[in-house]
Amino acid sequence: MKYTDRCKQLNEKLRLQENFDIVAKTLQVQDVHMTLYFVDGFVKDEVLEKMMEFLLKADMKTTVQQESVYVFCDRFVSYLETDVVAEEEKQITAVLSGSVLMIVDGYEEGIVIDARTYPTRSMAEPEDDRVLRGSRDGFVETLVFNTALIRRRIRDTRLHMEYHSVGSISKTDIVLCYMEGLADDALVQDIRHKLSQIQVEALTMAQESIAEALVPHKWLNPFPKVRYSERPDAAASNVLEGKVIVMIDNSPSVLILPTTFFDFVQEAQDYYLPPITGSYLRLIRIMVFFLTLFVTPIWYYLNCNPDFAPDWFQFALIQDNMNLPIILQLLMLELGIDALKLASLNTPSSLNSSFSIIGALILGDFAVNAGWLAPEIILYMAFVALANFTQPSYELGYAIKFMRIMMLIIIALLPRFGLWIGLAIMAFILASNKTITHTSYFYPLFPFHAHDFKMIFARKKLRGKSSNRS
Repeated sequence: MKYTDRCKQLNEKLRLQENFDIVAKTLQVQDVHMTLYFVDGFVKDEVLEKMMEFLLKADMKTTVQQESVYVFCDRFVSYLETDVVAEEEKQITAVLSGSVLMIVDGYEEGIVIDARTYPTRSMAEPEDDRVLRGSRDGFVETLVFNTALIRRRIRDTRLHMEYHSVGSISKTDIVLCYMEGLADDALVQDIRHKLSQIQVEALTMAQESIAEALVPHKWLNPFPKVRYSERPDAAASNVLEGKVIVMIDNSPSVLILPTTFFDFVQEAQDYYLPPITGSYLRLIRIMVFFLTLFVTPIWYYLNCNPDFAPDWFQFALIQDNMNLPIILQLLMLELGIDALKLASLNTPSSLNSSFSIIGALILGDFAVNAGWLAPEIILYMAFVALANFTQPSYELGYAIKFMRIMMLIIIALLPRFGLWIGLAIMAFILASNKTITHTSYFYPLFPFHAHDFKMIFARKKLRGKSSNRS
C-alpha cells in the first residue's frame, strides 16, 4: 500500500478530524516523507523535539532505498524503546496506549516509539494500610511506576513481569508478577490461561472485574478469595513467599493470589516492629476479629435465654421492657452504621468534624432519651463498628457483618437453637469456600501444618547467615 493511502486510512480509523487530541505530524527529510501519530498529553514533548531535530539533520534517502526498516530504526530513531510493527490494528492500539507511531514512505511496517508519559499523583502512603514505621510509598494508577516499585525491592533475575492485554475496547494493560522457582507453575499457567480467555469489552471496575473473572465466586458466599494491597513492600513480601501478584493499569491496588482465610490476620505493621510486639498485635487482631463476629449474637442469645446465662453475666442482660424489640434495634444499628459510613464518604472534608458531632448526638443521648435504642445495644454496636477497622480488608469486614446479621435473625426466629444453627451454616459456608488453586480456604488448619499454623499467631524473627571469623 502506498504511503499516502496508508496515512489516509490511519487518519480515518483514528478519526483525526473529530479528535482534537490525536495529532499527526508530517515531516520531509530530503525526499523522504514520514508522519508521526501520537496522543497529545501522553508524549514527552522534549523527547519528540529531540527526535525531530535529529531526523531533520539526517541523510536517509539512500538508506530508505536500500536498507530494511530495522536498519532505518537503528540508525535514525534516537530513542531507546522502539519496535517495528506490521499489523495496522496493533499500530492503532499503540497510538491509543500513548506511544508514538512513525510511518515512513518506502516501508510497509510502522515504527512504534514508546516515549509516553502518564498523568499521575504522588506515591503517597495508602490511607487504609498505614504503618508506624516503614516505607511511605504506595502504588499509583500508572502500571509502569508500580512495576518499578517492585523491581526496586527485588533485584533478582528470577522476578518475572509478564504483560497481558484484556478488553476488546479498553485493551487494559495487566502484569503478572511472580518469582520463578518460588511461585507454583500450575497457578501461573492457570492465571495466564484465564486472562487469555476473558471476553469482555472493558474492565470498567479494574481490579474487581479481574478478580471476578479469575476467581469463580458464588454470590451467596461473602468471604473474599482475593487479597488487595496498595503497599509495594507488602506485595514484594508476598512475591518472595511464592505468591502471584496481578497488577492492573489505572488501579492503585494489586491482587495477591492465592489467598486463604488466615492471610488476612497479617499486616505490614507486624513486620516493622520487634517480633514480640508484632506477635502481640497479631493476637489482638485475631481476638478482636472473633469478638466482632460473636459479641452481639451471643449477647442477644443470652437475652433470649436468660436461664443459660451464668450468674456473673446477669448484669449485662436487659431487664426492663423495651419500646422496640432488641432484634429490631440491633438491625437498625447494623444498617444505620453503614448509612453513616456512606454519608461520611460523600461529606466534604471541611464538614467531617460537624458530621461526626451530629452522628454522635443522633446515635447517643437523643436516641436513648427518645426510647428508640437501649444504651447497652449502642455500646456493643459501637465496639463492633470500631473493631472492624482493626483489619484493612473491607471485603472480610462485610463478610463478618453478613454472618453476624444471619445469626441474629436466626436467633430471633429460633431463640433456643438459633445460635447453633447459625454457627453450623457459617461453618458450611466457610468449608465450601476454596482458593483459586482449589485448595482448602483454611490452610494451614485444614489440612493441618504445625509450622505454618504457628506462624499465624507468632511473627517469626528474621535469621540471616553469619560468616565465621577467625
